[in-house]
Amino acid sequence: MTKATTRKHATLYRMVMSDHMCPYGLKAKDLLERHGFKVEDRHLESREEVDAFKAQHDIKTTPQIFIGDERIGGFDDLSDHLGKPAKAKDGKTYQPVIALFSIAALLAVVVTWLTLEALFTGRTIELFISISMVLLGLQKLQDVERFATMFLNYDLLAQRWVRYGYIYPFVETGAGLLMMAGVLTWLSAPAALFVAGIGAISVFKAVYIDKRELKCACVGGDSKVPLGFISLTENLMMIGMAMWMLAKL
Repeated sequence: MTKATTRKHATLYRMVMSDHMCPYGLKAKDLLERHGFKVEDRHLESREEVDAFKAQHDIKTTPQIFIGDERIGGFDDLSDHLGKPAKAKDGKTYQPVIALFSIAALLAVVVTWLTLEALFTGRTIELFISISMVLLGLQKLQDVERFATMFLNYDLLAQRWVRYGYIYPFVETGAGLLMMAGVLTWLSAPAALFVAGIGAISVFKAVYIDKRELKCACVGGDSKVPLGFISLTENLMMIGMAMWMLAKL
């Protein structure tokens, strides 16, 4: 049997002040309770109490968890102890793009149903791509400065003209909105084709020719999504959408 199953009592020391409640303390309490522990929840309600507790146990951070007479440590240590390692802060993940494209697909189906009373038509695909463009653009617009900085790592045009990185999110979002509405196609389609074409070439060169390991700015400047197949697919979808819209003119 593991320690987690034989020791069912834990003591948690966490900061609970009038102006601050430690989120990791709450997460530690929740994790312990979900693993069947009876938690003795001890609050550190002032800076003096926190400093005294740290000095007593020769530690630098709170919360602190004790199981029996053993000090486990903070939230990350507790996660490791219970066999649920915390996610690395600098790790790579596809979760943001999976969530974004899933929501875009569901929205496309909903709009198709509301407007055409059908679950799936050719219009659904158009809506999926255009909604994805808007959502991706929105992620970038949350912090254009950080996006533009990350974008400079691989985009060929941005490396030659830095201001392009600041313009890109507005072009992507605007083109997506116009494509959703089905208006000004003569403007939105060429704009999308231009930025997506440069994007596809840039990603292909960085990943498949230069063999660089980079993070994609596709979901914003703090993205942990690896630059690669997903990034290339995003640009190819935009290219396909733009060419389809132009063909319909």
